[in-house]
Amino acid sequence: MTGRVWEAEAPQVPAGSGRGQRLLGRVLAGSGPSPAGEVDSPLRHAVHLPPRDGCAVDWPDWVPPAVRTAFVNRGVRQPWSHQARAAELAHGGHDVVVATGTASGKSLAYQLPVLTAFAADRRATALYLSPTKALAADQLRALAALDLPEVRAAPFDGDTPLAERDWARHHGRWLFSNPDMLHRSLLPQHGRWAGYLRRLRYIVLDECHTYRGLFGSHVALLLRRLLRICARYGARPTIVLASATVADPAAFAARLTGREVAAVCTDGSPAAGRTVALWEPPLLDELTGENGAPVRRSAGAESARMLADLVLEGARTLAFVRSRRGAELTALGAQRVLAEVDQDLVARVSAYRGGYLPEERRALEAALVRGHLLGVATTNALELGVDIAGLDAVVVAGFPGTRASFWQQAGRAGRGCDEALVVLVARDDPLDTYLVHHPDALLGTPVEGCVLDPTNPYVLGPHLACAAAELPLTEADVDAFGGAAAGAVLADLVADGVLRRRPTGWYWPSSAHRPTETVDLRGAGQGQVAVVEVDTGRMLGTVEGAAAPASVHPGAVYLHRGESYVVDDLDLDAGLALVHAAAPEWRTDARSTADVAVVRVAEHRDHGAVRVSFGEVTVTTQVTAYQRRTPDGVVLETVPLDMPAQTLATRGVWYDVDDDALLAAGLPAARIPGALHAAEHAAIGLLPLFATCDRWDIGGMSTVAHPHTGCPTVFVHDGHPGGAGFAERGHAVLAPWLAATRAAIVDCECRAGCPSCVQSPKCGNGNAPLDKAGAVTVLDVVLRAVAT
Repeated sequence: MTGRVWEAEAPQVPAGSGRGQRLLGRVLAGSGPSPAGEVDSPLRHAVHLPPRDGCAVDWPDWVPPAVRTAFVNRGVRQPWSHQARAAELAHGGHDVVVATGTASGKSLAYQLPVLTAFAADRRATALYLSPTKALAADQLRALAALDLPEVRAAPFDGDTPLAERDWARHHGRWLFSNPDMLHRSLLPQHGRWAGYLRRLRYIVLDECHTYRGLFGSHVALLLRRLLRICARYGARPTIVLASATVADPAAFAARLTGREVAAVCTDGSPAAGRTVALWEPPLLDELTGENGAPVRRSAGAESARMLADLVLEGARTLAFVRSRRGAELTALGAQRVLAEVDQDLVARVSAYRGGYLPEERRALEAALVRGHLLGVATTNALELGVDIAGLDAVVVAGFPGTRASFWQQAGRAGRGCDEALVVLVARDDPLDTYLVHHPDALLGTPVEGCVLDPTNPYVLGPHLACAAAELPLTEADVDAFGGAAAGAVLADLVADGVLRRRPTGWYWPSSAHRPTETVDLRGAGQGQVAVVEVDTGRMLGTVEGAAAPASVHPGAVYLHRGESYVVDDLDLDAGLALVHAAAPEWRTDARSTADVAVVRVAEHRDHGAVRVSFGEVTVTTQVTAYQRRTPDGVVLETVPLDMPAQTLATRGVWYDVDDDALLAAGLPAARIPGALHAAEHAAIGLLPLFATCDRWDIGGMSTVAHPHTGCPTVFVHDGHPGGAGFAERGHAVLAPWLAATRAAIVDCECRAGCPSCVQSPKCGNGNAPLDKAGAVTVLDVVLRAVAT
């Protein structure tokens, strides 16, 4: 990352007159002195990214005049070089992925070939798939604005009324949908869609970099099912993929689609200058957290204050927050600050997140587009959502898990000619602490590749059952679905009575219920839990079934649109959580237990006193209690819960260490449990730096004598059935991963351990015992052994 860099040791903004630097000065001035009264700047690092000129080229000569005129009338005088190159490949029948930055106009790369095909063949059809309804709706609006005849674009998602779905099936040429509708509606009823599928010329996969991990594995198999059905009707559609910048996009797109894909990566669009700042909230001397650990001002509270300051400056701002609850609290915090200064501005700040009802999402999206909302606290629902022009600032409350996501969110700022501001506010978290103190790991390092595994048997099995229900599977289909891995899973499905083997292939029993409803593309296969207000019967939103015991257990505080509710009852079998409106002066955090059993060792490496392993594990967790805490984190009481245990078959990486090696390094037996526990927490926090995952996608456990190894052991495992590739990646990069883990612990300024280094927000043991210095010793022993 090239640009002018400043290390900030005092609360001063580097010299410069750009709007981004001026806004940074406003934010910094609003931070005030540290709680102890000293001038201690929270600004750890800042870099100025200069603007980039665009590279425009002529329109391809195959674009019909009417299509070209429609774009010119909308202000697109010429395409950028990457748009024209990708469109040229797609028009020639080559599958292509265009991987360029946010706001680089990737839409034109697929709009040109699709609209050209429509002009040449009045019966041609196309399918657009995106990970979010908001993005599909926004693209649909943009297409309608071109006002081209006979395009007949239509939405086809869960919010589309039945009558409009029928119209789309009979008359729609370009359908805007998502993987969920493809899986649940179109493919199971493909016979009713035969005319549309027979004429399908293009499949567009927008923001395809989001299809990673378990979700990506599901979508990869869903695409194979779609292409198989298309072939049944004599169609071979060209696939055009649009992605944020990712490592090796051609290889990733090939894994996702099962086809060879060309990549266009050189961004020919102009970019406004940006000031990117890394910000670490100060420690709060008057507060102590769990087990006496120091507490920082939360990233949410800091971002709420920044959001309010920027709105007061008239800066259109998005604040990206990691959780739904956090987005609600950040918007409320900004509104409280604004109410003390200008009551009229309160209504111009709102939260936006997944789980809102369709009519609420549409109203907020419209307000964003019209500019009625000036500041929005959002989850990553708007990372990919509505195309909002003219943003002056983006505040990222906590590293979003990958460098690709960070730059995607940052790219929402700076769409005008003037410079914009991007601020990463570190959470009290090992990874965030590491990044603000090692800026090259974020600003000077290429973005990650996307990890997915379509051969995961827990994902592959249900999709093979769905495919067989759609159309009997043949030997020729086995290679497309994974070759030997698919053959082994098919054998298991036959043995279990799920499928029937015939000489001509594998068949779904005609008397059985269709398998589609049992496959959850986005979750862990446990569906959704509806959150319903008891007094009114109104559905407030949904949560994933796997997360429900920890988030909507009886007694939990649930936030929706700035209003708080308390959960009265949770029925996991019925998928229902009943709540009532309340305004308690506390928040709730679940506590749980976990156990890891080794099922099969796939790989291992011996390094003397240390053995590193990777393989299949079974994780058993149970929510046993919840804590009521003040907004500042002080524990008021712990309430026991009787929730069912949950068992997860997944994959993990682990290392075990001889007791004698730890004793020889100066770590007595009494300190080993806390040292292992602290090393485990920190390693979980740093793995997202090396694998495209979130801290909440993985888990771990440590023990002084595991039954499988017989000695001190630390596990880190995937949080998804069958694994999602994260632990496997950790096994491959163990040395740099654990070296960064050690650096994060050592760099932290606390004495005995805090959330910025070794404490975990999801620890089922209440972050006890933890030994910060002992964790460094454990990691030193492991790293020395691995190095030799």
